[in-house]
Amino acid sequence: MVHGPGVPGLGGRPPGPPPCAPSRCVDHLWERSRLEWRLGEPGDPAALAAGFLAEHGLPGGPAGGVCGAALLVSAAAAARLAGADPGPPTPAPEVPDLVVVVYEHRPRAPRNPHFRGTGYTLAPWRHSWTPAAHAAAVDAVRGAIAAGDVYQVNVVGHASAAYRGDPLPALRRVAALPGARYGGLLAGPGWALACASPETLVEVRAGRATTRPIKGTAPATPAGREVLLRSAKERAEHVMIVDLERNDLARVAKTGTVRVEQLYAVRRWCDLWQAESTITAELATDDIAALLRAVCPGGSVTGAPKLAALDEIARREPVGRGPSMGALGWVGPDHIDLGLTIRTVAATGGPDRGTLHVWAGGGITWGSDPDAEVAEAVAKAAPLRTALVPRSLGVEDRGLQHLVDVERFA
Repeated sequence: MVHGPGVPGLGGRPPGPPPCAPSRCVDHLWERSRLEWRLGEPGDPAALAAGFLAEHGLPGGPAGGVCGAALLVSAAAAARLAGADPGPPTPAPEVPDLVVVVYEHRPRAPRNPHFRGTGYTLAPWRHSWTPAAHAAAVDAVRGAIAAGDVYQVNVVGHASAAYRGDPLPALRRVAALPGARYGGLLAGPGWALACASPETLVEVRAGRATTRPIKGTAPATPAGREVLLRSAKERAEHVMIVDLERNDLARVAKTGTVRVEQLYAVRRWCDLWQAESTITAELATDDIAALLRAVCPGGSVTGAPKLAALDEIARREPVGRGPSMGALGWVGPDHIDLGLTIRTVAATGGPDRGTLHVWAGGGITWGSDPDAEVAEAVAKAAPLRTALVPRSLGVEDRGLQHLVDVERFA
């Protein structure tokens, strides 16, 4: 466990703005202190995060020039908070399961890149399971639904690619993808994350909590929008998760204050339409540990009922979800804003030899078609993988690479 200031190899400016850091502050952030924790180490991740933040007056009124903190909770740590099996080992063990980085303000200075290099090359992608194995997992989940064990399960796949050189320019392109409400970077020695997530896990302002679950995907065309709006399957899948998220918020809300403010609104992320709802509640507590235990892991990346869905996930997925399908965002003096780490890339290793990791999947219901679910996961990962293509390739080559990947893995 890494805990406290002055840790060798850490400190300095971040390699890019952390997700949801205040825009007025991003050019002046300087790491003051850091907590890192991994599954298997002593302690409870929610309590550790809350205690470390409290040491720096967050949330509620920081002292001594503290601006705020970036917070990462991995999928395995989130499952631990729910009392569930964390699943198979992560393919990116270099990335901690809990990271809290506290920042202060300093004058502008050169960034601390963590990764250093002059060029960047990327090897072909390798998948942790074949399309047939992915489809078989979807069928197995449908069997569990038929047996009455679960109503819905989110099934996620993983792909990795070796790289040489400096991946940070590519990671910054990921963080800048259109629709990335939680676009940003977080890094440590030997690892870096780029998030392009559009989904709010939980936002808290003035005692009011908001979550915006996303469920339902279609191509960002007029016909795709119409299909998404009319799909009984997608709407049923979405409403199940809305109910789950309502119940999660109710665990920390004042009685009778949970509200669905907007149901099944269609939003755009890159070249996809996605269905999003907005749920709010007045909080009965300001305990951030209780809040994390209530909302982690996010219902849209587990399924329902949550614990039964997590058991299915641990049974079906070939590798762990690592930092994806967890939480990443900002804890400030007067607010919390955490995104769900869908559309997230991890880079591990270093400039001489490293690995990029991408995860993508979707919610499985009884009405799911296995081949369509595999294609949906490919469509969600495609913008990330296109952004990661080295810039030394021409525009035409990047487009061709994208088409080859879709042809090969759809």
